[in-house]
Amino acid sequence: MLKKERQAHILHQVNLHNKVQSSLLSIEMKVSEDTIRRDLYELADEGKLIKVHGGALSHSFNEVHIPTEEVYSQSKKSVIAQKAVSLVKNGMFVLTSGGTTILEMARSLPPYLNATFISGSVPAILEYLQHPNIEVIMIGDKVSKNSKITVGLEAMAKIRQMQADLCFLGTNAIDLKHGVTESDWDVVQLKRAMIESCKKVVCLAIAEKMNTVQPIQICELNKIHTLITELDPADPKLKPYVDAGIEVL
Repeated sequence: MLKKERQAHILHQVNLHNKVQSSLLSIEMKVSEDTIRRDLYELADEGKLIKVHGGALSHSFNEVHIPTEEVYSQSKKSVIAQKAVSLVKNGMFVLTSGGTTILEMARSLPPYLNATFISGSVPAILEYLQHPNIEVIMIGDKVSKNSKITVGLEAMAKIRQMQADLCFLGTNAIDLKHGVTESDWDVVQLKRAMIESCKKVVCLAIAEKMNTVQPIQICELNKIHTLITELDPADPKLKPYVDAGIEVL
């Protein structure tokens, strides 16, 4: 793979998954980690990503206020957001993770909605606070600088005290064999606690994240009630998930 092709692939993975690990890119592209590190430093120098220890972050993932125009696949995430909003009813307690698709959902909530939103995501909380009729509960603990979300034992303990009506998970990767997966250990623990503490789990994922895998499993597919993508529910790409017993929207 030529350098230009390699760097284009790295940028695509950063935009798609918000962050990448040098070691995994090295294995995937069959080049040394030193080569990947040099690519990441070059891309960082060009302002295309943020180099961090062990990998890189997208610019949007590193911001607290994320402008709509900087959201990767914003139009597709907007479609997902509208579908997700249709599930939220007055009086519900809704637990959400972080991520740009969750932010699109927060921006799409109708002004008449009267519900309670619970999150440890700093960007998501700031969006919910703009809503005139939503009660906001922030889960506190250590804040992960990379993901802008509270993590740790206190955050998980707080979540486990709740019984939310809905849990919306911004999804990094999902496939039939491995279920829902992530690359950040602390975020995985938090999402596991969220799944345990709600009546219905809804995964939000652009179709590009379907049939992809990250290193750490959050849960098996049978823990997911609903998968929302930008695709029409009748799209053949979704049929294997329907056959697995998941509602698709």
